[in-house]
Amino acid sequence: MRPTKSSSWFTVFAKATSHATGQPSAFVLAGAVIAAWAVTGPIFHFSDTWQLVINTSTTIVTFLMVFLIQNTQNRDSEALQIKLDELIRVTEGAHNALMDLEELEEHEFDQIRSSYARLARRAREDLRKGIRDTGRLDLDEEA
Repeated sequence: MRPTKSSSWFTVFAKATSHATGQPSAFVLAGAVIAAWAVTGPIFHFSDTWQLVINTSTTIVTFLMVFLIQNTQNRDSEALQIKLDELIRVTEGAHNALMDLEELEEHEFDQIRSSYARLARRAREDLRKGIRDTGRLDLDEEA
């Protein structure tokens, strides 16, 4: 059964804003705002208030966008992790202990990473000797 799409107002807003601000037209609009602000400089005699308007506006937009972008990245990262977990789950011979890996303590994470680093070194050495690297070794066998 496929889960339903999220209907949280913040999730819907964050996704829509992320999509809209990622469009070329959003960049053009931002450029037009900056150009309009620059053109009005002589009218306002390049005053402190004139500068404050753009500084305050960009600071507020940047501050709010950080949270929207972070929300979108968190959701995308979680979705990707779930998809990877499913691929590990259904792949014969895969190490199921690698599912939900991001939840491990740092020292556990480092142990697994070093095991894969050793496997990679061995595979590169084998390649230099002309041995194929498409085989699959168990993590315990590579030591």
